[in-house]
Amino acid sequence: MRSIILLAIVVFIWGASWTFYKMALPYTPPLLFAGLRPFFGGLILALLILHRFDRLNFPTYWKIYIIAGLINATLFFTIQTIGLQYLPGGLFSVLVYSQPIFLSILAWLMLGEQLTLVKIIGLFFGFIGIIVASIEGVTVYFSVIGITLALLTGFVWAYGSIYVKLVSDRVDGYWLVAMQNMIGGGLILLFASFIERWTDIVWNAQFFAGTLYGVFFGVPIAFLIYYYLINEGEASKVGSATFLVPIISVIISAIVLQERLTVKLFIGMLLVGTSIYLVNRTPRTEKTPVSQMDG
Repeated sequence: MRSIILLAIVVFIWGASWTFYKMALPYTPPLLFAGLRPFFGGLILALLILHRFDRLNFPTYWKIYIIAGLINATLFFTIQTIGLQYLPGGLFSVLVYSQPIFLSILAWLMLGEQLTLVKIIGLFFGFIGIIVASIEGVTVYFSVIGITLALLTGFVWAYGSIYVKLVSDRVDGYWLVAMQNMIGGGLILLFASFIERWTDIVWNAQFFAGTLYGVFFGVPIAFLIYYYLINEGEASKVGSATFLVPIISVIISAIVLQERLTVKLFIGMLLVGTSIYLVNRTPRTEKTPVSQMDG
């Protein structure tokens, strides 16, 4: 029950984040906005866990912190931000949420998690579900670069999650999240400062709402819980629940921004619900995996 509650919190935080970020983006250069959230989110988390400073052990684990920062912050947020310039937001977000599929494949290859036929069918249902739910925001516009960057964003997110699980027994989880975001976000801000102007930021309520939401909720709290769940259970099962994020986003946008709810949304919700059930179900008899590495 505890895991279900924590997973629901993560899904809601990330689902609501799209609404806050939509409000903020018109008032800030995109890369600066992408760097501000992880950098200050990581900084605030670091200040809150200073009493655990003895567990940081930076001289020993600096490579892990830098690699995690490059994957989970610098690459993830930069590729996502650049990719959005080539595709409509609806189509881009749908492709990014191919992440649970990549996560399940990588968990099978790198962690030895079971990949059954039922789980594969469940992941397929989930992906089709978010396409159906988001179809109103997906225009018939295709860019090879945009599609590639969207899928790459999903892959980087999945690989970063696996990397965190692989090193979780060596470093303190709180410090890993704090350091990866400060390092990765700092690199984005450094790069963005050369191609964007800080003076272009409009310091209004919408900008502050989007930035502060990311700094306090979207980055540190959500990722702390997410990585905790990944480390405690099967990565593929946790990842399947993220199919709900775009659907929650659509519902919240409809409430806050008065965007329209459609029948397709409810069909998509049913498909995603079926997906989560199939991926997480415990079979009565042992299923034969499609393929599995020796763990």
